[in-house]
Amino acid sequence: MRFFESFTALALLACGVNATLQIVPGGTWTATNTGKHIQAHGGGMLKMGETYYWVGEDKTDGSAFQNINCYSSQNLVEWKYEGALLSRTSSGDLGPNRIIERPKVIYNKATKKYVLWMHIDSSNYGDAKVGVATGDTVCGKFEYKGSFRPLNFESRDMGLFVDDDDKGYLLTEDRKNGLRIDLLSDDYLTVKSSTYLWKDSIESPAMIKKNGVYFMFGSKLTGWDPNDNVYSTATQISGPWSSWKTFADSGSKTYTSQTNFILPLGDNAMYMGDRWVSSNLMRSTYVWLPLTLSGTTASMKNAVNWVPNVQSGSASSGPSENSYEGESAQLSGGAKTVSCSGCSGQSSAGYVGGDNNGVVTFSEVQSSATTRTTIRIKYLNGDSSQRFADVSVNGGAAQRVAFLPSGGSDPVSSSLHADLKAGSNTIKVSMSGSWGPDIDRLMVPSS
Repeated sequence: MRFFESFTALALLACGVNATLQIVPGGTWTATNTGKHIQAHGGGMLKMGETYYWVGEDKTDGSAFQNINCYSSQNLVEWKYEGALLSRTSSGDLGPNRIIERPKVIYNKATKKYVLWMHIDSSNYGDAKVGVATGDTVCGKFEYKGSFRPLNFESRDMGLFVDDDDKGYLLTEDRKNGLRIDLLSDDYLTVKSSTYLWKDSIESPAMIKKNGVYFMFGSKLTGWDPNDNVYSTATQISGPWSSWKTFADSGSKTYTSQTNFILPLGDNAMYMGDRWVSSNLMRSTYVWLPLTLSGTTASMKNAVNWVPNVQSGSASSGPSENSYEGESAQLSGGAKTVSCSGCSGQSSAGYVGGDNNGVVTFSEVQSSATTRTTIRIKYLNGDSSQRFADVSVNGGAAQRVAFLPSGGSDPVSSSLHADLKAGSNTIKVSMSGSWGPDIDRLMVPSS
């Protein structure tokens, strides 16, 4: 099965109303029920029934621990905030100025408990421990059990893996010795023994198994800065393991991202990475891309957007798009055309919202089908915090969309998931009480 197939009318009919809902790697991703950018960094994913649960770090206020958040989705595109598994306490491992990273949840069939592991550390990264917590539901409140060094070795970046025989493994970066695979106890709460050690300096471990081949993914040690991430393979988890190889385009620095999890998707997989912004961690984004696994080879190409189909387990390239310039839209209230050197027409629609309630209205937005789809809003936000806008389609109820700081003169993307009708549509962008983003253009699927 090819991961990037042409998006035909037949595929559109087969996929139904979710045919063109897209993942936009590196864009602002708004939670459906909060109107804010998703905060689930360094995270992992667990599928239970037909629902995907995404658990990760809350970086709203920087690097110190705030929450471990949980989001849910049934299509990998639209995500609902469910709550925090753990939140900051007054003292201890979860107290102020503590570091908690790389949270991962697995389910133990024997104990019927959800088990959360995470990297626990001090602000100077001197503790180098793992922490464990348990919960009765995947997105409920978890009970923190404590922290330790697995087998008395340091542990920083970490991951989890459950094999076909339900044995659980801790994937742990031991800075002094290398990257480890450790066997977990039957209840997944402690470490029993060492399974394998690479003496290479590799962090951010993530593992998947396909057709009897284990794939371990990770990154080199370059701090917050990205690098060409690598993978190793074996037919037994205890080794021998192959030498490390790259899986993305050489020199791309894994499309400016760092591995955090590999999700099985049909016959292949989905790469989940973080695009870290160390100067303002809140505005870090997520790079998710189709990952092809063939024999002992892993490969991945970049994409502006792509369409996952969770029913078939396939992925398609993003549909063709029509572009609608912000400065050519109807501008009312205080909205007006502003200069923008990096924008497609060297101009954008600015002063959205604000004191005079600027509004940008795009008329005659065309769609070839009545469908739910993803529209990319290309924008600029020169603030250090996210901005927001209320977007309505064809006079329907407005939905709140977040816009992270863009960090430069080149427009970036925020995703709007909307119902379009075949033919002409009207999309209105407004914001009451605060400033929205400057809008370069809308990128609207045409197929």
